[in-house]
Amino acid sequence: MYLPESHTSKTEKHPVLYLQDAQNLFDISTSYAGEWKVDETLDSLGLDLIVIGIEHGNDKRIDELTPFPHPEYKGGKADAYLDFVLNTLRPKVDSLYNTSTTAENTFIGGSSLGGLFSYYATLKHPDVFSKAIVFSPSFWYSEDVFSYVESIESEDIEDLQFYFRAGEKESETMLPLMFKMKELLSSKLASDTQINIDSIPDGEHNEKLWAKSFPDAALWLLNLDQ
Repeated sequence: MYLPESHTSKTEKHPVLYLQDAQNLFDISTSYAGEWKVDETLDSLGLDLIVIGIEHGNDKRIDELTPFPHPEYKGGKADAYLDFVLNTLRPKVDSLYNTSTTAENTFIGGSSLGGLFSYYATLKHPDVFSKAIVFSPSFWYSEDVFSYVESIESEDIEDLQFYFRAGEKESETMLPLMFKMKELLSSKLASDTQINIDSIPDGEHNEKLWAKSFPDAALWLLNLDQ
């Protein structure tokens, strides 16, 4: 986890970002594919933001991060993982640290399957999360995620905000599916300005891309990207 320098204050409440795949967020020694450099980035930006990295369960990762099953790869047990985040992890974090518990100051994010999960979690619990960082989302995993978004009432999610990024050198379906989802999501939100979306030239499906994208995403979370 990351605590800002300002957390020494006894009274100030801090916004919180829950990030998936903690093994790849802070330390190259725990990573199998590079790191996001979350701590170095936030130190350099001086942002008032607590980050909670949640380790995936290795061979359970697919189950944890996919809301709907794939015919071959199975999975689809994200609701159980989301229940853990909301009802076990978050209350513990709130009891130990000076967190702001409002949805306005509670965010979630991830990449690949973690991006898919974070997107789903925000849509399912707009009462908890107001913004999501969605890097290289695995929307290919199941068409059901599109059906799920179609079924949501606009009034339930109209105030949510999303930050989408993916590379132009990822899979052939990555950008088409991400922009397809953007169009679907736009019909549910109050304004197109609530979706910050872009493709990264030469970007590949890896930690290098997500580390490069994280600083601007973090500024966006705190409305400092203007």
